[in-house]
Amino acid sequence: MKPYEAPLPPNETQRLIALRSYGVLDTPAEAAFDDITRIAAAVCGTPTALISFVTDERQWFKSTVGAGGLRETPRDLSVCAHALLQPDLLEVPDLSADVRFKLNPLVCGDPHLRFYAGAQLKTPDGLALGTVCVLDTAPRQLNDGQRAALVALARQTMTQLELRRALSIAERLQRHRSRLMAVAGHDLKQPLQVMTMSVERVRRAITDEKQRQWLGQALDAADRLSTDLDRLAEASDLDGVSELPRPTPLAVNDLLVPLIAGWRQHAERRGVSLRFIPSSARVVSDPVMLRTILGNLIGNAIKYSRDGRVIIGCRRRGNSIAIEVADSGPGIPEAERDAVFEAFRQLNPDSEGLGLGLSIVKRTADLLGHGLYLRSEVGRGSRFGIVVPRAG
Repeated sequence: MKPYEAPLPPNETQRLIALRSYGVLDTPAEAAFDDITRIAAAVCGTPTALISFVTDERQWFKSTVGAGGLRETPRDLSVCAHALLQPDLLEVPDLSADVRFKLNPLVCGDPHLRFYAGAQLKTPDGLALGTVCVLDTAPRQLNDGQRAALVALARQTMTQLELRRALSIAERLQRHRSRLMAVAGHDLKQPLQVMTMSVERVRRAITDEKQRQWLGQALDAADRLSTDLDRLAEASDLDGVSELPRPTPLAVNDLLVPLIAGWRQHAERRGVSLRFIPSSARVVSDPVMLRTILGNLIGNAIKYSRDGRVIIGCRRRGNSIAIEVADSGPGIPEAERDAVFEAFRQLNPDSEGLGLGLSIVKRTADLLGHGLYLRSEVGRGSRFGIVVPRAG
């Protein structure tokens, strides 16, 4: 070991694992961190300030002031490596007079460093990753206020790192969940469709009414499962959405007629009358996203209108068109109306499905910038409306 080289901390293995977990090494410069080094240099009155991370072989600088564009140095030259061994802050008024540093090439040679003060970048577990440090080529000493400020800036740096790591973990978990939902929503649909077609063929071939009723119940269950898989796929698509909506003029009838036709058989099996009031209205929206909203609203209305009716129609609202889906279900108490738009939230715990439909409606409407409203009366039903800009 060189005479100016810092010993390894006793927790070096854990420290390096923690450092890598933040994903900060070799990332580009960022304004949030550059602000911290500028403040550190200004408060401490030094020409140089660094945010330094000490790896197994080097010290790497996330941000620098007055370092001439230098981004890293070998670890054995690192004064910050010595700071890792201190409780919180290492201050050396004159590096050339300190036995630990006087032979360091950065002290006895260019740039002839003399002053150093570094506050640890410490994880919540107490592992020191590096420092926020200030340096000068002339001996000096900080006052109490400057030391406190340097420690505070180190805490702010770690707060930035913690927030970024938390966001990264959340994004990874979200992608994983989205992949699982996509598998369930897409890959499982094909065997379900094969099963449904087979049951339907058998149902047509038999004459016993009781057996036909049982098979009809099986088909109804398959329809519900297919709807849930569709909603899982839609939710996963929303989680991974990377493109902005693509609004285009479209006729409401052209969107609703095939959509309602697809739901009609399911409604009939449940004893629900599905009525559509034709409209000549034209709107501006992303057709795929708007179809997702209306499909979920219709499916939700059928679900809660057993032995009732569902009516789909339009109302003109100034320069917008409100497309409404009204049901004759049990209605929603006023105190619970906001909750129906939360993911996996069912007002009735015994209700079928996953509780994703209205969450998808709300998230998609927000992406489109379309208004969404709910009118409901307990015992008489509910009316959901999506407000879309009128075309022309």
